[in-house]
Amino acid sequence: MATHLILGGARSGKSAFAEKLAIESHLNVTYIATAQIYDAEFGKRVAHHKVRRPEHWQTIEQPFNLAETLQTYAKADKCMIVDCLTLWLAQCICPDCAPPEGVDWAEERAALLEILPTLAGTILLVSNEVGMGIVPLGEINRQFQDEQGRLNQAIAQLAAKVSFIAAGLPLTLKG
Repeated sequence: MATHLILGGARSGKSAFAEKLAIESHLNVTYIATAQIYDAEFGKRVAHHKVRRPEHWQTIEQPFNLAETLQTYAKADKCMIVDCLTLWLAQCICPDCAPPEGVDWAEERAALLEILPTLAGTILLVSNEVGMGIVPLGEINRQFQDEQGRLNQAIAQLAAKVSFIAAGLPLTLKG
């Protein structure tokens, strides 16, 4: 398994970097899109990501049950992109996102961390770095920032590579 965590801020180029790595892998690519579309503006953002993807890539739209999805699709001859962990987390903890009955963030997180070291193939995980700003106002916002930071740290410990993207440029943090 070769897991690569790709961190960066909003519009830093992290998704484009993951897509470039997937193309350069010369493997069959499966793209796990975690986003749910809640409004027209966000729909445009998702559409922008879709048009960049090669048509022959398999896309799985999966906002929940990420560990199960990775276990199903990860294979030795595949490159998996998960874009992104940030939306997956937000949708699991935000009551307004209406997670399905039985979805529990602690269980989702534990399942992902347990399954990651067992996966075959190349796994590219895209995630926002949210700890470089101020502590946000509002309990759910602080919970999100705390959980995202903890998730990024836990995955960074498991990953073979970690990159930080700023202005479209990668900085290797690990590997």
